[in-house]
Amino acid sequence: MDKTPTPHIGARKGEIAETVIMAGDPLRAKFMAEKFLENPVQFNNVRGMLGFTGTHNGKRVSVMGHGMGMPSIGIYSYELFNFYDVKTIIRVGSAGSIHPDLHIGQLAIAMGACTDSNYSAQYDLPGTYAPIADFSLLRGAVEACERFGYKYKVGNVFSSDVFYGENPQNDKWMKMGVLAVEMEAAALYMNAARSGNRALTICTISDHILTGEATTAEERQTTFTHMMDVAFSLV
Repeated sequence: MDKTPTPHIGARKGEIAETVIMAGDPLRAKFMAEKFLENPVQFNNVRGMLGFTGTHNGKRVSVMGHGMGMPSIGIYSYELFNFYDVKTIIRVGSAGSIHPDLHIGQLAIAMGACTDSNYSAQYDLPGTYAPIADFSLLRGAVEACERFGYKYKVGNVFSSDVFYGENPQNDKWMKMGVLAVEMEAAALYMNAARSGNRALTICTISDHILTGEATTAEERQTTFTHMMDVAFSLV
């Protein structure tokens, strides 16, 4: 039974490609559609969460916003994987570095995603689940960074449920070698695993939580496209 459109996505089945590149900000999705897609067609504007489908180097691909936090990306990625036959989701976003050698404008490629979220409780697993990326996408992203000459690190990120934490303990995650803090990868990876599909998160470091460094407007404009170059190379 066709369950489209869904409560949150206004597209009909077939209007979304098997590969979707997602960003938290729907305006960043619009930017990607204008910069990377040939003949983009808008398929969603429900709740202002813009989505477009077009082609990139002759291959069909969609871009879409996912909002902030695991509940939001959890809803959108679930509907894409389970109702629109999407096979691959690549998230491009920003993250705060907690690694001394991961600097402003560089890329954090999330091999795994630690979290303080209770998202995995729904699966009633007899232990702690470790959300991980798809290896083929991960390997392709590393190879793309090498080709482009972009500086990057691969490893764990921390998907936090809280942006303004009452008692942040980033130093403890840093001691475990975690690269950066973001808010979505863990839920995306769990949804991909549960539906038998592929996912990867690529983040640009927008600030350094330990040192207080932050990107300027110019740096955000010139370096945030690097993660998009890498993502679109995987299509």
